[in-house]
Amino acid sequence: MGRVIVGVDPHKLSVTIEAVDADGKVLATGRFDTDSAGYRAMTGYVRAQWPHRVWAVEGAHGVGRPLAQRLLAQGETVLDVPAKLAARVRVFDTGNARKTDAVDAHAVAMVALRTPRLRPLGYDEELIALRLLADRRDELAHRRVQTVNRLHRLLTELIPGGAHKRDLSARQAKRLLATRKPRTLVDKTIRRMAAEEIADLVTVDTKLKTLKKELHAAVLARGSRLMELFGVGPAGAARILCDVADVARFPDRNHFASWTGTAPLDASSGEQIRHRLSRAGNRRMNHVLHIAAIVQIRHDTEGRAYYRRKLAEAKTPMEALRSLKRRLSDAVYRQLLADAQAADDAADRATDRATHGASPGGHSGASSQSSAADLSTPVIGSSDQPLPGPAATTLPATKTPAKTRTAPAPQPRRRRAGAVKMERPTGRTTLTATSAGAHSKEPNLLP
Repeated sequence: MGRVIVGVDPHKLSVTIEAVDADGKVLATGRFDTDSAGYRAMTGYVRAQWPHRVWAVEGAHGVGRPLAQRLLAQGETVLDVPAKLAARVRVFDTGNARKTDAVDAHAVAMVALRTPRLRPLGYDEELIALRLLADRRDELAHRRVQTVNRLHRLLTELIPGGAHKRDLSARQAKRLLATRKPRTLVDKTIRRMAAEEIADLVTVDTKLKTLKKELHAAVLARGSRLMELFGVGPAGAARILCDVADVARFPDRNHFASWTGTAPLDASSGEQIRHRLSRAGNRRMNHVLHIAAIVQIRHDTEGRAYYRRKLAEAKTPMEALRSLKRRLSDAVYRQLLADAQAADDAADRATDRATHGASPGGHSGASSQSSAADLSTPVIGSSDQPLPGPAATTLPATKTPAKTRTAPAPQPRRRRAGAVKMERPTGRTTLTATSAGAHSKEPNLLP
């Protein structure tokens, strides 16, 4: 039997599966619990029936993540099926909007069977740990916002006008609280609750600082240079790495911009050409790019210059901001490609060193048979540069007896070969577009 697709509709307490062959014929269906016994029963049944199988999990980054990670840890092939795609197939298959677990599992299996470009998941422990740290940081950031909002409300009730600062720190809140001496029972209660909120704020800030250092070290350990982009910090870089995972799944920068929600949607009609805001895509990635754009606008960067040029072109501030976010999306995509290429080159070098080992003389990659004759073309390295001048004489000059000059014998005339003049580039090579449509040059937002 050929390859079998096992469609999975995951839930918190149970999973429903359906196995189909290459022709779409239903082979088996089942419902299992999500505990250890149910998982062993499900995997044991599938492995005994179909040795060549592929698991298709709906929402592998949501409720199906625990099951997908367990399958990946055991060496199974797992595909991520988007919930929207499965919903479309379900409606087209049934002709109505009726929804059951069995129908969902069938739709997931058919999507995996008929869609060749579904994303296969990979098991990377470092990336999983980085995602956990990024999620924890986001949760702490939300808790800090809630704590500051409660503190603002209490200070408004205790102090006329409240705190005038929007981003209130724990030290500023302590100073404001120290100026009030409560006399009534209500004021004393409010002051005590505000002190508790300040203590919670100090605790959250301490945890956020620790997580920031940990995320910074983890991003650098991955070999990523995303933090070199102005406005992208450790938390933003970690979120990009976690959600993107493998940048090779995006054919080009336009697909990446559509995934991040920074590519505008065409809303043209007739003679009117216009585009509207896209609310699709990964909203967490969109938020990271939004923060980076705001940071660049607030500082003297090329992003601010680009933003002001868009304003000069009669664009609204929001339209100029969206244009900047699109350019930042392209910059992030280029940096991800560069990091992936650097990682591949490092892996190739490590493989070559492990394969060839150390050669005689201690030089890696050389052997006892290698010689200069093995080179088909001359190679000029940095050590082949001409010396500044002739070396100083260290041996005493010796006198040679005078020789009688004789007429040289006639030599046949030889044909001189044309000289080849080789120049080493003195700077960085710059490619300039020469086509008619390449006169507009977008700013490079990389630092």
